[in-house]
Amino acid sequence: MNTLQHSMKKPASSVKRRDVLASGAGLSAWVLLLPASAASDDLASAVSAYAGGAAVRTGKVRLDIAELVDNGNVVPLTVTVESPMTAGDHVTAIAVFNEKNPQREVAKFALGPRYGKASVSTRIRLATTQKLTAVAQMSDGSFWSHTASVVVTLAACIEGET
Repeated sequence: MNTLQHSMKKPASSVKRRDVLASGAGLSAWVLLLPASAASDDLASAVSAYAGGAAVRTGKVRLDIAELVDNGNVVPLTVTVESPMTAGDHVTAIAVFNEKNPQREVAKFALGPRYGKASVSTRIRLATTQKLTAVAQMSDGSFWSHTASVVVTLAACIEGET
């Protein structure tokens, strides 16, 4: 056997093509599923941090946002809280959090009894299909929330893409 034939000889390999494909499929599934579970945890931790560890109950808050959004660049939303808005019983703050945007906190509003009605409206950008949670802090220190899911067909604010 001459030198050229010897160098062209394929080395024996213990790794099989089937093993490589199986591990690649497993890694792909792990990479795709990990961000989804982390996003939900990040949303819950952002809400918990806002509430300072206090219990956040469901109710009293209504987050009005379209379930299907054609363009994530401008998405209108309204948060309304059931409150008489009196000196003794009123909403002190409203915050909106998202699941998958680069920043979890979308908006924060400070209110008081002279606000008249516990309702705020704004427009936001959504990176992709995700959940939004509105949290209201009451004058008695309690926290109330409402979560809505939004399907976005044309995403916005995705960092790192050109």
